Amino acid sequence: MPWLLILSIVVQALLIVHCIKTGRNQIWIWVIALLSYAGILAYIAVELIPDLFRSRTAQRTARGMKKVLDPHATLRRYENEARVGGSNVASLQRYAEELTRQGRHDEAIAEFRKALTGLYEHDPNLMLGVARAQFGKGDAAAARATLDELIRLNPDFRSAEGHLLYARALEAEGNVEKALEEYKALSPSYPGAEAFARYAQLLKAQGKDAEARKIAQELVESARIAPSHYRRAQKEWLDIAERLAAR
Repeated sequence: MPWLLILSIVVQALLIVHCIKTGRNQIWIWVIALLSYAGILAYIAVELIPDLFRSRTAQRTARGMKKVLDPHATLRRYENEARVGGSNVASLQRYAEELTRQGRHDEAIAEFRKALTGLYEHDPNLMLGVARAQFGKGDAAAARATLDELIRLNPDFRSAEGHLLYARALEAEGNVEKALEEYKALSPSYPGAEAFARYAQLLKAQGKDAEARKIAQELVESARIAPSHYRRAQKEWLDIAERLAAR
């Protein structure tokens, strides 16, 4: 049929251009040109599909599907590595962090404690992991105490995540004024919109509507000139800010 012939010619032309632009073997030009649909299918199967599966998007999709089909695969792998590695701190830390992500906070704390020995007895990243798991299980007071100890033992340690967790722990404990101070100090340097959004939310909850709206509006305005990937990554917090700014 004429339309099949036309379609074949169009697709052949596009694939030949693709072949030339991407520096493929020039033999493909003749295969595509002379074999019509057979050449098209061969080029797609041999050259395009493997490239597709090597792309970052395809790899992310594959990882996502794997997590859906077997959500505990990563946890099992890290557990095996931790058991085989014995006292290997890196393996214990990966396992503990994955336990935290899976919501198994008490087990995560136990694994972090195992790693906090010897040279790593006061390791700030491990202590931060303990605090994160404690906060995750709903024990804000323990998380704040752990962070206080972390700061005492590691006065030069700096962590935006740890600072935000500290502010959140204070807020959860009901120490609102101190939490507001921490959010205010952290927000300008925090690499994302969460700190500002949480700061505005807490101000709003305390009846400080005008101040909350001002901070939210400034966050929304700055996001408008930020790169699109930033806006996508921070969408949850920017949406909160937009709602606060509109009130």
